[in-house]
Amino acid sequence: MKIVSSIVAAAALCACAAQPPSGVQSLGTSQHPPSAVGQCIAQKWADKTQQQVVSQTTLANNMAMDVYVPGQQPPDGAAAVVRPNYQGAGTWVGFRSSSGAGSGATGDVSACL
Repeated sequence: MKIVSSIVAAAALCACAAQPPSGVQSLGTSQHPPSAVGQCIAQKWADKTQQQVVSQTTLANNMAMDVYVPGQQPPDGAAAVVRPNYQGAGTWVGFRSSSGAGSGATGDVSACL
């Protein structure tokens, strides 16, 4: 019986992991790996604003990360949400906004997709 319970719990966990995070606006997908897309976004924002950009790895081997808009800080700041693609190969990118921040930041992300 414990084995069946474990299988059901694992299946439910996998189903949740295969969906974009709530409160995140989808921006698109890329065929590049998540680490390359995240680095591209961070570089674009840093070059444009001449400010430090904080990146937070959320999955081992840079397979998922949050790249915070310049001036924003973890855990609740506006950020590009970079994840392995939920449907197929490549990378999915979304944007989590914060009150009063990040309104023009999403356009820069498109250049990295």
